[in-house]
Amino acid sequence: MAFFSSLTPVFVAIVCVLIGVILKKTNREKEKRDTTSKPISRPWVDEDLRDGTDHHLEEEENDEEWQGLDENVAHVPFVAERYSEAEMIKRSRSFYELLSKRRSVRFLSDESVPREVIDNVIRAAGTSPSGAHTEPWTFVVVQDPDLKHKIREIVEEEEEINYKKRMGDRWVNDLKRLRTNWVKEYLDTAPYLILIFKQVYGRLPNGKKKTHYYNEISVSIACGMLLAALQNAGLYTVTTTPLNCGPQLRALLHRPVNEKLLLLLPVGYPKKDATVPALTRKPLEDIMVMM
Repeated sequence: MAFFSSLTPVFVAIVCVLIGVILKKTNREKEKRDTTSKPISRPWVDEDLRDGTDHHLEEEENDEEWQGLDENVAHVPFVAERYSEAEMIKRSRSFYELLSKRRSVRFLSDESVPREVIDNVIRAAGTSPSGAHTEPWTFVVVQDPDLKHKIREIVEEEEEINYKKRMGDRWVNDLKRLRTNWVKEYLDTAPYLILIFKQVYGRLPNGKKKTHYYNEISVSIACGMLLAALQNAGLYTVTTTPLNCGPQLRALLHRPVNEKLLLLLPVGYPKKDATVPALTRKPLEDIMVMM
Protein backbone atom coordinates (compact mmCIF):
# COMPACT_ATOMS: atom_id res chain seq x y z
CA MET A 1 0.00 0.00 0.00
CA ALA A 2 2.83 2.36 0.90
CA PHE A 3 4.43 1.72 -2.52
CA PHE A 4 1.31 2.59 -4.44
CA SER A 5 0.62 5.57 -2.18
CA SER A 6 4.05 6.95 -2.94
CA LEU A 7 3.53 6.56 -6.68
CA THR A 8 0.07 8.05 -6.85
CA PRO A 9 1.08 11.75 -7.22
CA VAL A 10 3.61 10.90 -9.91
CA PHE A 11 1.11 8.71 -11.71
CA VAL A 12 -1.54 11.41 -11.56
CA ALA A 13 0.87 13.98 -12.94
CA ILE A 14 1.82 11.73 -15.83
CA VAL A 15 -1.82 11.04 -16.63
CA CYS A 16 -2.60 14.80 -16.57
CA VAL A 17 0.25 15.51 -18.96
CA LEU A 18 -0.91 12.77 -21.33
CA ILE A 19 -4.50 14.01 -21.23
CA GLY A 20 -3.28 17.55 -21.99
CA VAL A 21 -1.28 16.34 -24.98
CA ILE A 22 -4.22 14.33 -26.30
CA LEU A 23 -6.64 17.24 -25.89
CA LYS A 24 -4.24 19.65 -27.59
CA LYS A 25 -3.81 17.28 -30.53
CA THR A 26 -7.57 16.75 -30.75
CA ASN A 27 -8.23 20.50 -30.78
CA ARG A 28 -5.64 21.02 -33.54
CA GLU A 29 -7.26 18.33 -35.65
CA LYS A 30 -10.73 19.85 -35.03
CA GLU A 31 -9.51 23.32 -36.04
CA LYS A 32 -7.98 21.84 -39.17
CA ARG A 33 -11.25 20.10 -40.05
CA ASP A 34 -13.23 23.27 -39.41
CA THR A 35 -10.87 25.27 -41.60
CA THR A 36 -11.02 22.83 -44.50
CA SER A 37 -14.78 22.30 -44.31
CA LYS A 38 -15.69 25.98 -43.90
CA PRO A 39 -16.25 27.76 -47.25
CA ILE A 40 -13.64 30.32 -48.17
CA SER A 41 -14.82 33.81 -47.37
CA ARG A 42 -15.12 35.91 -50.53
CA PRO A 43 -16.72 39.20 -49.46
CA TRP A 44 -16.36 40.60 -52.97
CA VAL A 45 -19.01 38.19 -54.26
CA ASP A 46 -22.34 39.97 -54.69
CA GLU A 47 -24.32 37.62 -52.44
CA ASP A 48 -27.19 40.08 -52.11
CA LEU A 49 -27.55 40.45 -55.87
CA ARG A 50 -27.85 36.80 -56.86
CA ASP A 51 -30.69 35.77 -59.15
CA GLY A 52 -32.43 32.56 -60.10
CA THR A 53 -29.87 31.64 -62.74
CA ASP A 54 -27.10 30.75 -60.28
CA HIS A 55 -25.75 27.21 -60.48
CA HIS A 56 -22.85 27.10 -58.04
CA LEU A 57 -21.91 23.44 -58.41
CA GLU A 58 -21.80 23.74 -62.19
CA GLU A 59 -19.89 27.00 -62.37
CA GLU A 60 -17.63 27.10 -59.33
CA GLU A 61 -16.28 23.59 -58.90
CA ASN A 62 -14.83 23.20 -55.40
CA ASP A 63 -11.86 21.12 -56.51
CA GLU A 64 -10.51 23.72 -58.94
CA GLU A 65 -7.69 25.98 -57.84
CA TRP A 66 -8.16 29.74 -57.83
CA GLN A 67 -5.40 32.23 -58.44
CA GLY A 68 -5.33 35.97 -58.06
CA LEU A 69 -3.58 38.61 -60.12
CA ASP A 70 0.11 38.86 -59.28
CA GLU A 71 1.63 40.69 -62.21
CA ASN A 72 3.58 43.86 -61.46
CA VAL A 73 1.84 46.67 -63.35
CA ALA A 74 3.98 49.68 -64.17
CA HIS A 75 2.66 53.09 -63.17
CA VAL A 76 2.92 56.01 -65.58
CA PRO A 77 2.36 59.76 -65.13
CA PHE A 78 -1.28 60.83 -65.29
CA VAL A 79 -2.16 63.92 -67.28
CA ALA A 80 -5.56 65.36 -66.43
CA GLU A 81 -7.52 67.93 -68.41
CA ARG A 82 -8.64 70.77 -66.14
CA TYR A 83 -11.49 73.14 -66.96
CA SER A 84 -12.33 76.54 -65.57
CA GLU A 85 -15.15 76.61 -63.03
CA ALA A 86 -17.43 78.25 -65.59
CA GLU A 87 -16.64 75.54 -68.14
CA MET A 88 -17.18 72.81 -65.53
CA ILE A 89 -20.62 74.18 -64.70
CA LYS A 90 -21.49 74.47 -68.38
CA ARG A 91 -20.34 70.94 -69.21
CA SER A 92 -22.02 69.36 -66.17
CA ARG A 93 -25.32 71.09 -66.96
CA SER A 94 -25.12 70.15 -70.63
CA PHE A 95 -24.46 66.50 -69.78
CA TYR A 96 -27.34 66.45 -67.28
CA GLU A 97 -29.69 67.95 -69.86
CA LEU A 98 -28.63 65.29 -72.36
CA LEU A 99 -29.24 62.41 -69.95
CA SER A 100 -32.47 63.91 -68.63
CA LYS A 101 -33.94 63.22 -72.07
CA ARG A 102 -33.21 59.51 -71.72
CA ARG A 103 -36.39 57.44 -71.64
CA SER A 104 -37.16 53.74 -71.71
CA VAL A 105 -38.59 53.24 -75.19
CA ARG A 106 -40.49 50.03 -75.94
CA PHE A 107 -41.49 50.96 -79.50
CA LEU A 108 -38.34 50.69 -81.59
CA SER A 109 -37.99 51.06 -85.33
CA ASP A 110 -36.30 48.47 -87.56
CA GLU A 111 -34.32 51.29 -89.22
CA SER A 112 -30.65 50.31 -89.53
CA VAL A 113 -28.01 51.80 -87.24
CA PRO A 114 -24.34 52.19 -88.29
CA ARG A 115 -22.28 49.32 -86.91
CA GLU A 116 -19.45 51.71 -86.00
CA VAL A 117 -21.77 53.48 -83.55
CA ILE A 118 -22.43 50.19 -81.74
CA ASP A 119 -18.70 49.47 -81.64
CA ASN A 120 -18.01 52.87 -80.13
CA VAL A 121 -20.69 52.75 -77.42
CA ILE A 122 -19.42 49.36 -76.28
CA ARG A 123 -15.87 50.70 -76.29
CA ALA A 124 -17.17 53.46 -74.03
CA ALA A 125 -18.78 50.92 -71.70
CA GLY A 126 -15.50 49.03 -71.63
CA THR A 127 -13.78 52.03 -70.03
CA SER A 128 -15.77 51.38 -66.86
CA PRO A 129 -13.93 50.75 -63.58
CA SER A 130 -13.93 47.19 -62.22
CA GLY A 131 -12.74 45.35 -59.14
CA ALA A 132 -8.94 44.92 -59.42
CA HIS A 133 -9.29 45.88 -63.11
CA THR A 134 -10.59 42.42 -64.01
CA GLU A 135 -13.07 43.84 -66.59
CA PRO A 136 -15.59 41.03 -65.97
CA TRP A 137 -17.99 41.78 -68.81
CA THR A 138 -18.99 40.35 -72.16
CA PHE A 139 -21.22 42.33 -74.53
CA VAL A 140 -22.96 40.02 -77.00
CA VAL A 141 -24.38 42.01 -79.93
CA VAL A 142 -27.09 40.24 -81.94
CA GLN A 143 -28.27 41.54 -85.31
CA ASP A 144 -29.24 38.27 -87.06
CA PRO A 145 -33.07 38.31 -87.46
CA ASP A 146 -33.48 34.57 -86.82
CA LEU A 147 -31.39 34.70 -83.68
CA LYS A 148 -33.26 37.77 -82.43
CA HIS A 149 -36.55 35.93 -82.92
CA LYS A 150 -35.31 32.90 -80.98
CA ILE A 151 -34.35 35.25 -78.16
CA ARG A 152 -37.83 36.75 -78.27
CA GLU A 153 -39.45 33.31 -78.08
CA ILE A 154 -37.40 32.37 -75.02
CA VAL A 155 -38.03 35.69 -73.27
CA GLU A 156 -41.77 35.81 -73.97
CA GLU A 157 -42.31 32.23 -72.83
CA GLU A 158 -40.64 32.90 -69.49
CA GLU A 159 -42.10 36.39 -69.11
CA GLU A 160 -45.65 35.09 -69.48
CA ILE A 161 -44.99 32.72 -66.58
CA ASN A 162 -43.37 35.58 -64.65
CA TYR A 163 -46.40 37.83 -65.06
CA LYS A 164 -48.94 35.10 -64.30
CA LYS A 165 -47.18 33.22 -61.51
CA ARG A 166 -43.75 34.38 -60.32
CA MET A 167 -43.91 38.15 -59.98
CA GLY A 168 -46.93 38.47 -57.71
CA ASP A 169 -49.93 40.79 -57.81
CA ARG A 170 -48.14 43.84 -56.38
CA TRP A 171 -45.36 43.79 -58.98
CA VAL A 172 -47.78 43.19 -61.86
CA ASN A 173 -50.06 46.00 -60.67
CA ASP A 174 -47.13 48.41 -60.39
CA LEU A 175 -46.29 47.67 -64.03
CA LYS A 176 -49.82 48.26 -65.32
CA ARG A 177 -49.39 52.05 -65.42
CA LEU A 178 -46.40 51.53 -67.75
CA ARG A 179 -48.58 49.39 -70.06
CA THR A 180 -45.99 46.65 -70.26
CA ASN A 181 -46.55 42.91 -70.45
CA TRP A 182 -44.79 39.75 -71.63
CA VAL A 183 -45.10 40.62 -75.35
CA LYS A 184 -41.71 41.99 -76.46
CA GLU A 185 -42.08 43.04 -80.09
CA TYR A 186 -38.98 45.22 -79.85
CA LEU A 187 -36.81 42.09 -79.63
CA ASP A 188 -37.65 41.51 -83.29
CA THR A 189 -37.78 45.08 -84.56
CA ALA A 190 -34.71 46.63 -82.91
CA PRO A 191 -31.74 46.44 -85.29
CA TYR A 192 -29.47 45.31 -82.44
CA LEU A 193 -29.87 43.43 -79.19
CA ILE A 194 -27.05 43.85 -76.70
CA LEU A 195 -26.90 41.15 -74.05
CA ILE A 196 -24.55 41.98 -71.18
CA PHE A 197 -23.05 39.03 -69.34
CA LYS A 198 -21.14 39.19 -66.08
CA GLN A 199 -18.15 36.86 -65.84
CA VAL A 200 -18.34 35.35 -62.36
CA TYR A 201 -14.70 34.33 -62.76
CA GLY A 202 -12.06 34.43 -65.48
CA ARG A 203 -9.31 32.13 -66.74
CA LEU A 204 -5.59 32.75 -66.53
CA PRO A 205 -3.20 31.56 -69.28
CA ASN A 206 -2.25 28.60 -67.06
CA GLY A 207 -5.89 27.50 -66.92
CA LYS A 208 -6.54 28.43 -63.30
CA LYS A 209 -9.57 30.46 -62.34
CA LYS A 210 -9.05 34.19 -61.98
CA THR A 211 -10.97 35.91 -59.23
CA HIS A 212 -13.39 38.58 -60.45
CA TYR A 213 -14.01 40.84 -57.48
CA TYR A 214 -17.47 42.43 -57.24
CA ASN A 215 -18.21 41.27 -60.77
CA GLU A 216 -21.92 42.16 -60.70
CA ILE A 217 -21.36 45.66 -59.35
CA SER A 218 -18.55 46.22 -61.88
CA VAL A 219 -20.71 45.11 -64.81
CA SER A 220 -23.64 47.18 -63.53
CA ILE A 221 -21.46 50.29 -63.62
CA ALA A 222 -20.46 49.42 -67.20
CA CYS A 223 -24.16 49.09 -68.10
CA GLY A 224 -24.79 52.60 -66.79
CA MET A 225 -21.97 53.95 -68.93
CA LEU A 226 -23.39 52.07 -71.92
CA LEU A 227 -26.80 53.68 -71.40
CA ALA A 228 -25.17 57.13 -71.28
CA ALA A 229 -23.16 56.37 -74.44
CA LEU A 230 -26.31 55.27 -76.29
CA GLN A 231 -28.11 58.46 -75.27
CA ASN A 232 -25.14 60.52 -76.41
CA ALA A 233 -25.28 58.82 -79.82
CA GLY A 234 -29.01 59.44 -80.25
CA LEU A 235 -30.05 55.82 -79.76
CA TYR A 236 -32.73 54.48 -77.43
CA THR A 237 -33.39 51.31 -75.48
CA VAL A 238 -35.33 49.81 -72.60
CA THR A 239 -33.48 48.03 -69.82
CA THR A 240 -34.77 44.48 -69.53
CA THR A 241 -33.78 41.88 -66.96
CA PRO A 242 -35.21 38.66 -68.38
CA LEU A 243 -36.06 36.71 -65.23
CA ASN A 244 -35.28 32.97 -65.49
CA CYS A 245 -34.10 33.32 -69.11
CA GLY A 246 -30.38 33.42 -68.35
CA PRO A 247 -29.43 29.74 -68.77
CA GLN A 248 -31.43 29.33 -72.01
CA LEU A 249 -30.05 32.50 -73.57
CA ARG A 250 -26.54 31.62 -72.50
CA ALA A 251 -26.88 28.23 -74.20
CA LEU A 252 -28.43 29.78 -77.32
CA LEU A 253 -25.55 32.24 -77.63
CA HIS A 254 -22.90 29.58 -76.84
CA ARG A 255 -21.53 31.46 -73.84
CA PRO A 256 -19.32 29.62 -71.31
CA VAL A 257 -20.57 28.56 -67.87
CA ASN A 258 -18.67 31.35 -66.09
CA GLU A 259 -20.93 33.96 -67.72
CA LYS A 260 -24.38 34.93 -66.48
CA LEU A 261 -26.84 37.24 -68.20
CA LEU A 262 -27.30 40.51 -66.35
CA LEU A 263 -29.11 42.77 -68.82
CA LEU A 264 -30.69 42.73 -72.28
CA LEU A 265 -30.88 45.98 -74.26
CA PRO A 266 -32.77 46.34 -77.55
CA VAL A 267 -31.09 49.25 -79.34
CA GLY A 268 -32.32 51.46 -82.14
CA TYR A 269 -34.37 54.54 -83.08
CA PRO A 270 -37.89 55.10 -81.73
CA LYS A 271 -40.81 54.45 -84.05
CA LYS A 272 -42.43 57.61 -85.36
CA ASP A 273 -45.56 56.89 -83.32
CA ALA A 274 -43.68 55.77 -80.20
CA THR A 275 -45.07 56.82 -76.82
CA VAL A 276 -43.65 56.80 -73.30
CA PRO A 277 -45.37 57.15 -69.90
CA ALA A 278 -45.66 60.73 -68.61
CA LEU A 279 -43.33 60.20 -65.67
CA THR A 280 -41.35 62.69 -63.64
CA ARG A 281 -38.05 62.26 -61.81
CA LYS A 282 -37.34 63.06 -58.18
CA PRO A 283 -35.91 66.54 -57.56
CA LEU A 284 -32.34 66.98 -56.38
CA GLU A 285 -33.33 67.53 -52.76
CA ASP A 286 -34.97 64.11 -52.68
CA ILE A 287 -31.97 62.19 -53.98
CA MET A 288 -28.98 64.09 -52.55
CA VAL A 289 -27.94 64.63 -48.93
CA MET A 290 -25.25 67.25 -48.30
CA MET A 291 -23.42 66.75 -45.00
